[in-house]
Amino acid sequence: MMKDTDARSIMAARPSVGESHATERRHLDRRTLLRAGLGLAAAASAGTTLFTSEEAEAAALRAPPRVLSLVNLHTGEKINAEYWAKGKYVRDAMRAVNRVLRDHRTNSVHPIDPKLLDLVYGLSRKIGRRGPIEIVSGYRSPESNALLREADHSGVAQNSFHMRGMAIDLRVPNMSTRNLQRAALSLRGGGVGYYPDSNFVHVDVGPLRHW
Repeated sequence: MMKDTDARSIMAARPSVGESHATERRHLDRRTLLRAGLGLAAAASAGTTLFTSEEAEAAALRAPPRVLSLVNLHTGEKINAEYWAKGKYVRDAMRAVNRVLRDHRTNSVHPIDPKLLDLVYGLSRKIGRRGPIEIVSGYRSPESNALLREADHSGVAQNSFHMRGMAIDLRVPNMSTRNLQRAALSLRGGGVGYYPDSNFVHVDVGPLRHW
């Protein structure tokens, strides 16, 4: 059964985050490091590896900036944003991303979860993507979600992560939807939905699951 899809509109629109609190403060788990894109996960290939907060902070400051290149298939808007640098998110760039990923039906802008941007950034690195990633659906207002549910009850979740800025439907030119899905699954960053008929993959930063 399909979930969280915006398939109907995109087909028509095509030219489209048990130890004590003290220990928790000292360490970051492997999944958190993967999401943050710090590049330290290679040292943890044998399982969960813990890093002190000081080590993680130092690594973040040394890490290269994170840049996302996106194009909204509904509006045609493009952005190439350095949204994270020197260990923190860049406010102006985040605002620009929020704008590009707005609900194109209502023109509503909503904050996109930074963890979601880190997930998409990790995916772009995983597949070696240099050009823009095509966005089928970013933020979705409650009004748009209700409208889409009315059109297709089986394809749109009532409490969609899109309404919280925690989900993106995307595709990559010249890459099969199956390969994109496999790459997304390998990151284990949240939910992954596979929609080959509409040529996109859904990713979100909710619980680990796939369909």
